[in-house]
Amino acid sequence: MAVNYGAKRIVTGAHYGIRDWLGQRVTAVLMALFTLTVLASVLFTKGPITYTSWSGIFSGQCMKFLTFVTIIALLYHAWIGIRDIWMDYIQPVSIRLSLQVFSIVWLVGCAGWAVRVLWRL
Repeated sequence: MAVNYGAKRIVTGAHYGIRDWLGQRVTAVLMALFTLTVLASVLFTKGPITYTSWSGIFSGQCMKFLTFVTIIALLYHAWIGIRDIWMDYIQPVSIRLSLQVFSIVWLVGCAGWAVRVLWRL
């Protein structure tokens, strides 16, 4: 029996490929730039690094905003990776959905904790 793969061929899948690939690269660049910014701030701090000097680096509103953007980038970066792992390796839909919901709740909780820490400095 011949198989006809003509015009009615249906390709299935989530179709996230290029968007997720690009999202991971953009968020990785943002996190790398933030890391370089913090490293430069630490290197150009005079004297030993104490709690006061460390909290001083993050006390300005500009640095708090950059830190918040980096936290969001980190969470999105992690979500893409976790979601792809669940989609690729967990076949039962109910278990996959449960793991994805747990992951979202966990990441939102981490975001809340990070914001709380950030604005308490």
